[in-house]
Amino acid sequence: MILRRRPPRLKGLSLNHLLPNLLTVLALCSGLTGVRFALAEQWQAAVAAIMVAGVLDGLDGRLARLLGGGSKFGAELDSLSDFLSFGAAPAVIVYTWSSHDLGGIGWTAALFLAVCCALRLARFNTALEDPDKPAFAYNYFVGVPAPAGGGLALMPMMISFEWESGPFREPILTSLWMVAIGLMMVSRFPTFAFKKVKVPHAYVLPTLVGAALLAAALFSAPWLTLVALGAVYLSMFPFSYRSFRRLTQEAQRIAGVTPPEETPAP
Repeated sequence: MILRRRPPRLKGLSLNHLLPNLLTVLALCSGLTGVRFALAEQWQAAVAAIMVAGVLDGLDGRLARLLGGGSKFGAELDSLSDFLSFGAAPAVIVYTWSSHDLGGIGWTAALFLAVCCALRLARFNTALEDPDKPAFAYNYFVGVPAPAGGGLALMPMMISFEWESGPFREPILTSLWMVAIGLMMVSRFPTFAFKKVKVPHAYVLPTLVGAALLAAALFSAPWLTLVALGAVYLSMFPFSYRSFRRLTQEAQRIAGVTPPEETPAP
């Protein structure tokens, strides 16, 4: 009698690995839904969809680290979702909202933003395995990260929701703004990553109170609050540059040599 070996059973995917990927897919769907709202000229809903995608994008990575559910598949899916939600979608939304009045020039600006986002994500993926980065560099990004860049690209729209009579919908202004954000994403400028921020015990309660006030502001005046957050983020660039330069100089002094210019984490 010949015994036949049973084929191996397919192992299911654990919930720890599935949940972060589900959030990533939801972020992708939210970003693409923003394009759908833009095509229907529902501008506030379009911007809100990108903001929701940003929240989901921030949660999926942290959930993966918390549950130990990170994977190569999840990392690739996250990059594809980021490109669509924070590169292609904001470019199409701003173009449909304003820059289309410039014709090919406006479309070129939208393409520039999307391509810069793709290049920024490609650089991020290729630099993850760099063994030569100093320890402090992991607290910084190289250039503006994709979610922040996508949100900044939409700032003229958010400002116009509060002040309709301003020049914020001028096609030339919005096109130049998209180009500027694209350059910020592919630049080598160090920006804070906020990956290892720890709140001292004495500031836990004030931090919770501040979070509650921020939530109340988002519900009562969402666009004004988001614009203020964007302005605060932009104002931190000089501090991130000065901090990174100081840490680089200290590392060089400790090493007793003058190595090539250090590069922050992507």
